[in-house]
Amino acid sequence: MAPPLPVDSARMAWWLTAWLRGAVGPDDVLDAVRADDAAHDVAGLDPSGSVPLVLALGRLRALGASSAGLAFPVPGDLVGLGGPRDFNHSAVEAGEAVVLDGTGHGLVPFRAGAGVVWQLLPAARRQLDDLGVADRGLRKALLETVEVLVDLDVAKWRPAVADELMDLRHTTTYDAPPGTPPAASGLAGRALQALGIVDLAVADDGNAVSAWEAAQRLDALRPLEYAARRALVAACSPEVWPPA
Repeated sequence: MAPPLPVDSARMAWWLTAWLRGAVGPDDVLDAVRADDAAHDVAGLDPSGSVPLVLALGRLRALGASSAGLAFPVPGDLVGLGGPRDFNHSAVEAGEAVVLDGTGHGLVPFRAGAGVVWQLLPAARRQLDDLGVADRGLRKALLETVEVLVDLDVAKWRPAVADELMDLRHTTTYDAPPGTPPAASGLAGRALQALGIVDLAVADDGNAVSAWEAAQRLDALRPLEYAARRALVAACSPEVWPPA
């Protein structure tokens, strides 16, 4: 059985879109988005307080939602965001968000005990790379990063990274709802694999021979992280998917 996407907002984007398009039922969305969490609720829909996700689905549709797309920002790189400032700030704080196409709103997840509360906030449309552009950008960044890391003797200072680089043809396939283009699910797997390589490579700078080598390593990895974030956003944003 394929594992779920490890990013809350990526799962929400895929499965909420599938429900809005009639491909899955509400319980399917709840099970997929919740994963191993105790509960997922949505705040901002009802003045009396948050409501369970399964009950919030109809209200999100009533707002005009036609699909849901991922934002995956970090400070200095607001990929997937189009404003306004409050939404961008909350999304960067959370490290992720969902933009609801057709509503002028988005959802930002925050951990609450053993569950997640999704805060509904005004959100503007954004400009994104389409799947093809994002895929080509990721492939180019991977090739360039591999060359630099080999020159830096990655096998010596981080054998696990070298193993991952040797295994690039074996990408994890994640659980995707019906209607998700194979190109999108494949790109999501490659993007997460690339982000995993970045995380491994920067996990222990104490093994660097010198500060210069550590700086070279980080310089090599920044373009890969940049490209991988854009690839994951495109893979989980139906507004840039090819027509069904």
